[in-house]
Amino acid sequence: MVEEAAAGTVGELVVGRRRRAFVGRRGEVELFRDALAGRFRVLHVHGPGGIGKTSLLRMYADVAAELGVKVVHLDGRDLEPTPQAVLDVLGVGTIEEVGDSFAGASAAVLLVDTFEQLASLDDWFRKDLLPRIPTGVLTVLAGRESPSPAWRTDPGWCDLLRVVPLRNLEPHDCREYLRRRGVADGLHDRSIQVSHGHPLGLSLLADVVASGGEAVDDPLTPDLVAALLRTFVDVFPSGPRRAALEICALARSTSEALLRDGLGVADAHELFTWLRGLSFIESGPDGLAPHDLAREALVADLRWRDPDEYDRIFRRIQDHVIGRLKVTTGRQQQRVLYDAKYMHRHQGVSRGWTDWDTFGQHYPEAARPSDLPAILEVLDRWEGVESAAIAEHWWRLQPDGFQVVRQQDGRIRGVLAAIDLTRADEAELSADPGALAAMRYARANVRSRPGDVLTQLRFCLDRDAYQDASPTVNIGPVLSIQHWLRTPRLAADFLTFHEPARRDEFFAFYEIPRAEGADFEIGGRSYGLFVRDFRRLPLDDWLRVMFDRDLAGDPGPAQPPPDAVPVLLSQPEFARAVREALRDLRHPETLARNSLVRSPLVLANAAGREPADVLATLVRRAVERLEDEGRDQKLYRVLDRTYVRPAATQEQAAEVLDLPLSTYKRHLKRGIDRVVADLWHKELGIH
Repeated sequence: MVEEAAAGTVGELVVGRRRRAFVGRRGEVELFRDALAGRFRVLHVHGPGGIGKTSLLRMYADVAAELGVKVVHLDGRDLEPTPQAVLDVLGVGTIEEVGDSFAGASAAVLLVDTFEQLASLDDWFRKDLLPRIPTGVLTVLAGRESPSPAWRTDPGWCDLLRVVPLRNLEPHDCREYLRRRGVADGLHDRSIQVSHGHPLGLSLLADVVASGGEAVDDPLTPDLVAALLRTFVDVFPSGPRRAALEICALARSTSEALLRDGLGVADAHELFTWLRGLSFIESGPDGLAPHDLAREALVADLRWRDPDEYDRIFRRIQDHVIGRLKVTTGRQQQRVLYDAKYMHRHQGVSRGWTDWDTFGQHYPEAARPSDLPAILEVLDRWEGVESAAIAEHWWRLQPDGFQVVRQQDGRIRGVLAAIDLTRADEAELSADPGALAAMRYARANVRSRPGDVLTQLRFCLDRDAYQDASPTVNIGPVLSIQHWLRTPRLAADFLTFHEPARRDEFFAFYEIPRAEGADFEIGGRSYGLFVRDFRRLPLDDWLRVMFDRDLAGDPGPAQPPPDAVPVLLSQPEFARAVREALRDLRHPETLARNSLVRSPLVLANAAGREPADVLATLVRRAVERLEDEGRDQKLYRVLDRTYVRPAATQEQAAEVLDLPLSTYKRHLKRGIDRVVADLWHKELGIH
């Protein structure tokens, strides 16, 4: 270690260690070198979590640095999905100045990791940002999703774009990785069989072995990552480390402060540092978070293994979140409220009303006078001209109650408007049937005193989804609870929704019952009110009841579904699996253990059927397609008599087909290769 440290800088040590841990991806690296030579200008790398996108981008950065090419790095995990956040990282104030980020460099690379977190900026990147970047700059976008169709259909971009879907590592690369990690040669084949070459799986296996554990026994476990993580956790002897890992899995993000509160210790720095070094823990702007697959596996394991400990950790995080709510304000408090809402993500009643794909990515801002036409357009589109006129009425009286959600180009994505009923006189209330219904209900049912405040979330509309799951509806509870926390003497708050019966169960769960008898109509559309009465249940008590109810309710399935993690086999592994499927075509029990049963190809065609049956059908159809091509009918006949309607031996099959054995074997090899190529092409088309 001393000799290593004596040579060069710490940065050189970091690069060297990354190189030693990086294996495979030779084609992807060579393609990057071609791109640097000017062959194309945008490289889009995509694949599921844990497939190695971030590691590949680090290698790209090292290659560029070696060639003297400037590197600019963005990570979607560290940014709010707004154009200005991106421009801030690029060090410019306006998009017209973006070229200045690369001034003085004849060649440069812009690396954008975790692009799925910036998905709402996709059009902005394609139409506004990248066209202003100098021609000597190569942009690499890495995310979980393939490029949107607009990239491929735009004639201006199609020739400048290359798309790389990442697959699992090939077997020889897996062996090299395991060797570099110090895994004994005798464990290599088993590790590759268990992981299918999935990079995160290999990394976890190496962690398990390094910690004194053994690889899992069953390579066909429904969820590879879950099984590895359970093994990984079990081999750690340290109670505090295990508890720290479980806190990290339950919380949206983990800071040292959360670990101190959750573990009841004065100093959590060592534990935080240990977590940060784990292969499946990612660092973000708010702290540490496990890889998505790892998080769900850890939570499922804890709930199954020790429900009492799950409850204890949940309550410790609850206490931390509630404490933070009371000492934060503004955007910081909104982040804490997202943390609180995240704790309820497994509740069945809330799943359909939350857009988890965009959760925590959007924040509200006060509406500006110039926003009014767009606000009224959204109201008119979904609720009609009468409702838009009522919104304009409240805009004139209480413009401070209007908040908007913006998309990347600054346009209005959603509208939320809260009104103070106690600030309005009778004439102002009478102009709005919704406000009048809320005030009449309050006078009859809410035990308010002089000086108490009554409010109403009067409008909550997403431009694209109206009042269904969307970024705007995600923000609704964040704004409401923040309003409850900062409004002194708030007696009750009303929430207004179209088709209220659809939301009865959801709001009843959260102790926000329907205001009976307060339904109203505007423009022929029916609306209802839900009321949070703070005289009946004060806010602090309500917060704790919500957390308790989450623990007592149905938290969802105890294990991830079997098809939660599709296996993206490398091409050699895929070919081997197809050959095995041909061999086992008439043996469904054996076929059910084929690694292809969890491939995207099979899962996309399952439609509720048994995966083994789907695989058999796909293989038979690939064989039959050879019969449709005149020049390949001889290949079809060989495969048919070998696998579909097999003779007892290959010699007998050759005899039935009236072929010399050498010719039969040559046709058999060609036929298998054609079936492999056919299915591989379809697999890539799905992925």
